[in-house]
Amino acid sequence: MTFGGMRKNSFLSSHNKDKMIKKKYYARSRCKLSPMRIVIYMLLIIISYSFFYPLSSFAEQVITINADKQIQFAEQYFRAGEYFRAIGEYKRFIHFFPDDHRLELAMYKIGLSYFNGKKFQAAIDAFNELLAEFPATNFRAEVRFRISECFIKLKDYLKAIGRLNDMADKAENIDVADQAYYRRGWIYLETSKWEEAENSFRLISKKNRDKYRLATLSHEMSKKKDLKTKSPTAAGILAIIPGAGHLYCGRYKDASIAFIFNTALIYAAYEAFDNNLDALGGIITFFELGFYSGNIYSAANCAHKYNRNADKNFFEYLRQNSRINLGLRPGQGKKKAALVLSYNITF
Repeated sequence: MTFGGMRKNSFLSSHNKDKMIKKKYYARSRCKLSPMRIVIYMLLIIISYSFFYPLSSFAEQVITINADKQIQFAEQYFRAGEYFRAIGEYKRFIHFFPDDHRLELAMYKIGLSYFNGKKFQAAIDAFNELLAEFPATNFRAEVRFRISECFIKLKDYLKAIGRLNDMADKAENIDVADQAYYRRGWIYLETSKWEEAENSFRLISKKNRDKYRLATLSHEMSKKKDLKTKSPTAAGILAIIPGAGHLYCGRYKDASIAFIFNTALIYAAYEAFDNNLDALGGIITFFELGFYSGNIYSAANCAHKYNRNADKNFFEYLRQNSRINLGLRPGQGKKKAALVLSYNITF
């Protein structure tokens, strides 16, 4: 029993000794791994901090827009001639500061940027939006003149004249009315309506006649009667002889072609009939009649073109020598718009 008990106790003590050894081993293992784990934990913390902190900081950051700086930024683009970038910045100003006292200015500059960028229909829409939002805006006169100019650029002269007529009829300021008459007169000149132009200039008040140099303009316009023109009727009659009508209009190359081509067809038709080729002669005669009538029509049309070119050249002469470049400088605050005049003088 004693021997058996000794073996049992020896076995238990051996088992306990193994457990103690394992515990010490695991303890030593944990002690050896703990610095590595600390390093790993620190790396994870650093990586998490560097990755997620910027996002959280941006999310928490509040971006503020200053009205003064925003309008200055838009103005900087406008002065640099980058009109479409300026439009974007003006629109951003309007969006973030709808109650700012410079809202009218921003809307006006949007229209003006479109105008300077040669987007005339967009300019008209922007200016109309300004007038709808601020019917009594200080920019009213300038905007309405700009709209008429946009229609001129779009070759829609009737709408341009309509706008100017409305301005002249409703103008409270005689300077604005006179400017409308003056601009309208030049539209009539550009469209070769000389009598209507004279009538429009005549409506300008005595107060501003010297400012618009109407005496000089009238004298220059009187030179139109000395312009050399061609009669479309005379050109058509002369064209009975192929090429003579074009020769009358100074179209020498066209005259030579018309003469040679029609003469050749007439001679070909004559030869066909003379050789009893009636069918061929009839076909050539048919085509020749078309070319011959076209020759007469072309000669009359050349006379019209000659006269249009003469009017255009004379208009350019008037514009370079007699036209006053004028505009309205928008007033600030409650000041009224001031009329600005400049003119070309030739010696």
